[in-house]
Amino acid sequence: MFKHLNKDLPASVVVFFVALPLCLGIALASGAPLFSGVIAGIIGGIVVGSISGSPLGVSGPAAGLAVIVLSAISSLGNYEYFLVAVVIGGALQIILGFLKAGVIGYYFPSSVIKGMLAGIGIIIFLKQFSIAFGLPDDFEFFDYNLKAMVENIILAWETLSYGTLTITIVSIAIMLFWSNVLEKKHQIFKIIPGPLVAVIVGVSYKLFIDDASLLGVSDSNLVVVPVPENFTDFINQFTFPDFSIIGSSEVWVIGFTIAVVASLETLLSVEATDKLDPRKRVTPTNRELFAQGTGNMISGFIGGLPITQVIVRSSANIQSGGRTKMSAILHAVWLLLAVVFIPDLLNLIPLAVLAAVLFIVGYKLAKPALFIEMFKIGKSQFIPFIITVLGIVFTDLLIGIGLGLASGLITVLYNSLKNSHFLHQEDKEGDGKIVEMTLAEEVTFFNKGAILNSLNTIESDSDLKIDIRKSKFIDYDILEILNDFSIKAKNRNIDITIISELGEFKNPPSYKKFFNLKSNY
Repeated sequence: MFKHLNKDLPASVVVFFVALPLCLGIALASGAPLFSGVIAGIIGGIVVGSISGSPLGVSGPAAGLAVIVLSAISSLGNYEYFLVAVVIGGALQIILGFLKAGVIGYYFPSSVIKGMLAGIGIIIFLKQFSIAFGLPDDFEFFDYNLKAMVENIILAWETLSYGTLTITIVSIAIMLFWSNVLEKKHQIFKIIPGPLVAVIVGVSYKLFIDDASLLGVSDSNLVVVPVPENFTDFINQFTFPDFSIIGSSEVWVIGFTIAVVASLETLLSVEATDKLDPRKRVTPTNRELFAQGTGNMISGFIGGLPITQVIVRSSANIQSGGRTKMSAILHAVWLLLAVVFIPDLLNLIPLAVLAAVLFIVGYKLAKPALFIEMFKIGKSQFIPFIITVLGIVFTDLLIGIGLGLASGLITVLYNSLKNSHFLHQEDKEGDGKIVEMTLAEEVTFFNKGAILNSLNTIESDSDLKIDIRKSKFIDYDILEILNDFSIKAKNRNIDITIISELGEFKNPPSYKKFFNLKSNY
């Protein structure tokens, strides 16, 4: 873990600066205490990072759970009751790990995973505009109504903070120049991350530019971290679960929901992170579920939000050059040290710097080149990909993934209909044709229509040869079709020959009995 510290240390700093506003923002969106998001980030890095087998995955509070958390807190009545559900969810995840449920993640097609990454990237990119322009948190640039969107843009231009916009532009310029030019010039520029330089420039800007000037930055556009006055005040920020509600069925339902959704998001993020890993290492998913469950139990016990592996922080870690899990652990150490020792300094960081970091992260996840690449691969990959992207952008993460999976399944079924068999025809002496039908390795009831159509096109007085040597499974429905066709074949003077490992059988009396013989053989 210490072998690549020269890579992991600067990457951990970048992830820290990405994670800090996300931890606070997700807590705010969840209707939970702001400090609960920081707790989840610290536990996700130190505890989950230490136990997990993921070399580059970073865990913490997830935006995908925010709506569930908000609804659960409201339903249960207070945050202490909700923490019981988090503990239950963690325990259930540990059980899932022992039951080896981690294989679920391998059943998600590559097109859906890439679509998930691109959809998240687009959302990350779009969500930063109000911050980048220094507008209120609830300001919406984008609207389905084109007229309303134009009005929003005009309003934004009239009320924007020139100082915040300046910091955003300068920060993006620094990071792009750092990664595209300076890092290629000298090794020192790879050790010092560009986002850290952008943060230093942003803090300096805040300190030296008068807030009241045209280019000033107001306090509302700065990071907000709770500032404890003493150690007792710091301890008082922790909240502990109230287990008096443990007998309620509602808290168990919420705990189960958290376990399922958090596990699914984690497994998808693991699959996506492994694909982004330049070394293509594979994360042990059952161990990951155990690590996430342990982290959620501890987070719930001390007042933290539910934890998942998070693709935003994981991708930032990869793009910043992280090599091992040490970068994830260290980012949590920085979170802990920061909120304990320098909360006042953190509160000088303009949110615009963090928006600039996320602009670049979002763009890298949803590059136009990715859309072009998926389009060139073909419809079977592009359709599930683009449906997943649109579903995530216009609905939410889980619905988008569900739509992508559904479209992927339909594509597979459609291709299965076309690939159930191969048909070759040639003229024979006299009337009719010699027809060779080679069945696929697996032929199911989905293929009934395609096979039946092919059989009905065979002319009278033909010789039909059905090759099943490659077939490992033929569905009962297919055997019924062949049985029914054998009756029609006699009336149309069609001779049928079955070719198998056992030899060639002309006009067998029963295809069902014959295939049972083949299976036994």
